[in-house]
Amino acid sequence: MIEKIVMKNLICTGCAAKIEKAVKNLPYVREASFNFANQTMLIDVTDDYDEDTAIQEIKAIVDDHESGIETYLYSKRHTPSKRSFIKTYRYVLIGLAIFLIGTLFGYFDILTPRLNVMYWVGYGFIAHKIIHNSYKGLKRKEIFNENTLMFIATLAAMFIEKPFEAALVIIFYSIGEHLQHRAVDRSKQEISSLMDLHVDYVNYKDGDEIKIKDPLEVKVGDIIIVKNGERIPVDGIIVSGDTALNTSALTGESKLKDVKTNDHVLSGNINVGGVIEIKALKPYEESTIAKIIELIENATNKKAKTENFITRFAKYYTPVVTIAALFMVGIPTWFDPQNAEEYIFRAATFLVISCPCALVLSIPLSYFAGIGASAKEGILFKGSNFLDSMNQVDTIGFDKTGTITKGTFEVSGFTNLLTLKYAASVEQYSNHPLATSITSSFKGTKYACENIQEIPGYGMKATCQNEPLLVGSRKMLEDAGVQNIDQKDAAGSNIFVAKNGVYIGRIVVKDAIRETSIASIKRLKKRATLTMLTGDNEATAAEVAYEIGGIDYVPNCLPEDKITAFERLYSHKKKMYVGDGINDAPLLKKSDIGVAMGQGSELALDVADVIIMNDDLTQLERAFTLAKKTKHIVIQNIVLSLGVKFSFLVLAGFGLTTMLMAIFADVGITLIAVLNALRLIYGKKKERYHATPQHH
Repeated sequence: MIEKIVMKNLICTGCAAKIEKAVKNLPYVREASFNFANQTMLIDVTDDYDEDTAIQEIKAIVDDHESGIETYLYSKRHTPSKRSFIKTYRYVLIGLAIFLIGTLFGYFDILTPRLNVMYWVGYGFIAHKIIHNSYKGLKRKEIFNENTLMFIATLAAMFIEKPFEAALVIIFYSIGEHLQHRAVDRSKQEISSLMDLHVDYVNYKDGDEIKIKDPLEVKVGDIIIVKNGERIPVDGIIVSGDTALNTSALTGESKLKDVKTNDHVLSGNINVGGVIEIKALKPYEESTIAKIIELIENATNKKAKTENFITRFAKYYTPVVTIAALFMVGIPTWFDPQNAEEYIFRAATFLVISCPCALVLSIPLSYFAGIGASAKEGILFKGSNFLDSMNQVDTIGFDKTGTITKGTFEVSGFTNLLTLKYAASVEQYSNHPLATSITSSFKGTKYACENIQEIPGYGMKATCQNEPLLVGSRKMLEDAGVQNIDQKDAAGSNIFVAKNGVYIGRIVVKDAIRETSIASIKRLKKRATLTMLTGDNEATAAEVAYEIGGIDYVPNCLPEDKITAFERLYSHKKKMYVGDGINDAPLLKKSDIGVAMGQGSELALDVADVIIMNDDLTQLERAFTLAKKTKHIVIQNIVLSLGVKFSFLVLAGFGLTTMLMAIFADVGITLIAVLNALRLIYGKKKERYHATPQHH
C-alpha cells in the first residue's frame, strides 16, 4: 500500500535524502521516495502501518533534520499559510537589532569590540537557525552539511573580531534562502495553475433533483450534470445534450471539440456550450483527470542521471572542502603564526563559498521546470530520466495507424456488393476500426451469423447461412486452403472474404495521412533515423512511407513481428517507439522511450514513458525541443555553479576575496541558477508548426 506524506518547504536535496533514508528504517516502511516537485514523500507500507503513529514518527524525523517543515498526510492536505519573512526570520531580525545597539556601544567606545557582549548576543540570535540545525546534525553524527559550514565560518569570523562580516553572511544567507523558497513556490504555483485539473465538486442527478457532492463520491452509472464553464469530473458517455469542449488542459491546444449524445468524453475537458448529462463510466480516482494529476505529481520520482550524480557529488564535496579549509588554516599558520587570524578568515570565506546549494537546488528544479513546461503543452513525461534521455534518441520507430495517419478508415473499393454484405455481416461483431468502417459503409440488411470468432491480427471467422465464412487477411485465407485469391494488393488495407472455402472478393479500406505528419516527419529525419512499422501490406506501406518523405518501412507486421523488426533497427544510443498506446503496448514498454499518441487512452497512461495528449507529431518535435532546452539549462547551471565557486575558492585561498564576495558566490549564484531554471516555465512558448498538405 502506498501512502503520501507532504513535507512542505523541504527544498534541501541533501536533507531530503537523509529523511528518506531514516523513514526507510521505520519497521512498517518497505520503501520511501521523496518527490522534489510536489514536496511529497511516497512510502510503501506494510499491514502494521498505523496512520496516526506514522505521521508523528515521520514528523519527528523531519524536525530532527530540518526546521520549518510542515509535515502532514496528503489525504488531510490543506493550503498551508504563506511563509512570512518576519515570522520565519524573527530571530535574525532580533539579532540584527541587538547588533545595531552593539555597534552604537562600539561607536561611543563604551565597550571594546573584543568585549562587546552585544555582538555575541546578536550573533546568537542571528545564527539561531544554523546553530540549531548544526546541533541536530551532530546528534545524528552528521558532521558535514551546509549548516555546519556556515556555522564554523561565521564563528571563526567572530573570534577574529570580524563581527560585521559574520552577521552579513547570515543575513544575506537568510535573505537568499527566503528568495529561493519564493522562487521554488512560485514555479510550483505557476505549473499548478496551468495544469489545474482538480475538480472541487460534482453536480449529479438524484431523481428529479440536482445535488452537489465530492468527486471522490461519484460511482459508476451516476448521471453527472456538466454546465457551461465547468470541467468534466469523470470519464463517461453523454446521455443527453450536444456541446463543444475546450480540450486545452489535456492537449495544450486551444481547440474546441464538438461532442453529442453517445460520444465518450474524458475528464479534464471544459464544457463551453450547452448543458450536458454524462453517465459516469469510471470513479474519479480511475478517470483520466486523476491519472494525469498523479502522473505529473510523481514525474520527478524517476530521476535523471545528472540529478543522481549531483546528489552523490554533494555527499563527498562538503567533507572535502571542510578538510581543505582546515589545511588552509593549519599549514600556513605552522610557518607563519603571526598571521593566523588572516588564515582563519581566508578559511572561513572559503567555507562560505563552498556551500553546494546552487547545484543541489537548481538541478532538480531545472528538470521539474522542464516537466512542467512540457505538461502545460500536453506533453507528459513520467520521469526526468525520460526527459533527459530524449537527447540521446537516434532511432525512432513509428506505428502507422493513429500515429502518422488519422486512424479513421473509409472503404475505398470492393469487388462486389455481395462481398461487402458478407464482410459487414461478420464485422459488425468486432470493435476494430477496420471492422467499424466496413459495417458503417453497408446500409442494407445483413446476414445472420453465429459461432463468431475473432483472431487478433488476422480477421474473423463465423457461420453464415450454415456455411463457414472467413473475413480477414490474405494469410488467414491461405492457411485455410482458400485458392485463387487476388495476387496483387491494392494500396490500403485489403480484407479478403471466402465462403465455404471459395474466394468471393475483397474490400479495400484507406486511412488518410494527418496534415501535420508530412512536415513533422521531414524535420524529425534531421534528428534520427525513422522507420515505420505497420501491419499493412507492401503496397500500402510503400505509398504512405513515400508520401510522408520517403522513410524506411517494414510491412505485414503482426504485434510480435513489430518487436522483432524494432530490435533489428540499428542505434548508437537510444531507440524510441511512437504508437497509439492500444495495440502497441509491448513495444512501448520494450523501447528505451515509449511515446503514446492519443488523448489519454487508459493503456497509454499505463505503459508509455511519454504521452502526447493530442494526436499530433508536431508535439513530438516540441518534446525534443524542450528536452534539449532543459539539458542546456542543466549544463549551464552546473558550469556556472562549479565555475564560479572554484574560481572564488582559488581566490579565497590567496586571500583575494571578502565575505561579501563569498556570499555572492554562494547565495547569489544559487539565485541566478534558480532563475535560469525557471526560464523553462516563464520562457515564451514557441509557435507550433503548421504543415500544409503536400501533393506528389
